[in-house]
Amino acid sequence: MRAPNSTTPFTVVDEITRHCLDPAEPETVHIEVHLPEPPDPERLRKAFVQALRQHPRVLMREAPGPWYRRRYEWELTAHPDTTGVVVHHSDASPGVLEAARARALTHAPPLSLSPPVRLEIIGNVLLLVLNHTALDGPACLRVLATTAELYGGRDNSPAASATPERPEHRPRQPVPGTGFAPVARVAAGPHRGTKATGNGMLAVELPVPRRPSGVLYTVNDQLMVATARTIAEWNAERGAPPRPMRITMPVDDRSRGMDMPIGNGTRLVEVPFLPEELAQADTPGLLMRTADRTRALKALSRPQLGHGARLLTAPVVPVALRAAATRQLRRAVAAWTSTTLLSNIGRVPYPLDFGDGAGRASAVWFSAPARMPRGLTVTTAATAGRLHLCLRWSGALLGRADGEHLRELFEKHLQSTSALAPPATTP
Repeated sequence: MRAPNSTTPFTVVDEITRHCLDPAEPETVHIEVHLPEPPDPERLRKAFVQALRQHPRVLMREAPGPWYRRRYEWELTAHPDTTGVVVHHSDASPGVLEAARARALTHAPPLSLSPPVRLEIIGNVLLLVLNHTALDGPACLRVLATTAELYGGRDNSPAASATPERPEHRPRQPVPGTGFAPVARVAAGPHRGTKATGNGMLAVELPVPRRPSGVLYTVNDQLMVATARTIAEWNAERGAPPRPMRITMPVDDRSRGMDMPIGNGTRLVEVPFLPEELAQADTPGLLMRTADRTRALKALSRPQLGHGARLLTAPVVPVALRAAATRQLRRAVAAWTSTTLLSNIGRVPYPLDFGDGAGRASAVWFSAPARMPRGLTVTTAATAGRLHLCLRWSGALLGRADGEHLRELFEKHLQSTSALAPPATTP
């Protein structure tokens, strides 16, 4: 454990994100926890601050430095810089929650103050917002689990099966490439604003799709197929030509216990889909091919953002020059950026049990940033046997009515994957 006021360099993910910040579309992650009863605000504030101290990597701010420095650095602090890290709203009406959700997409906690997170209490809802330059959703979910344990005195250890394992897998078929052709983009919606900025979001609850016993594909593979087919149908409705699709999928190999490394700890892989396979009616076959691809990609050992990002962040020239080069490269490769991002937390690994008087979480929603050129992210988590889906989009690409239609398409295609018999195999 590092001493307070020591410094630690930005990781590759931190630096790339820092280079590409856009005030019009803040890089925030939103986590929304619904409890049966409202917690005591002051008691919760004390538990949350204590949890931050038990995970000291959260108590950090960007250290100042000259323009010619070769690294960004985090400065670790002993205490929060501001009392505003926890905000309690005495009015718990639906409009207050909607306003808090809107702030989660437009007002990122500043990197200049420790910690770069904000917890809002609205009745029985806890809404945690984090600056994605510093932290990711699974890390802050770990902090919330510690908060719940300190608040309610209940054991909030992760389930025994919650520690991810990297599978050893040899795909039956090679993962198809998409070549150098530009990948499919999400077509602009008819209800987007003419000068819209920021993100919009839709949070809904759905049944978890069923699977026959013994199949090799997972709920994550069902979500992947539903996402790909949703975008393919959306684009076809708008006359966009069929193109190969790539969907970014975060992979998290960290433990879920108190020793979980805090920060941006996921690595990103891209799952490809060809236009012709999305147009076919063979859903069981597509699920099996998707399962092959996701397991093969999870088994790969590679840097978080690939080898190119590691080269971009090598501290051989001042960080300001690397920032300019990174932004230019991002614009240049926009046409080859993945189509969308699907972040599936899976079954929430912690009980999030706040004890008597508040209870155990009945729903947990996440949403990930949806900046252009992707402009759309799909984030899911499962709690209490229900699937909690967030669609988040760039206002420059889609409007609220567009989000509602995408939700309808997603629900339809997810249902089409439910409880399907596996395809026949040839001996």
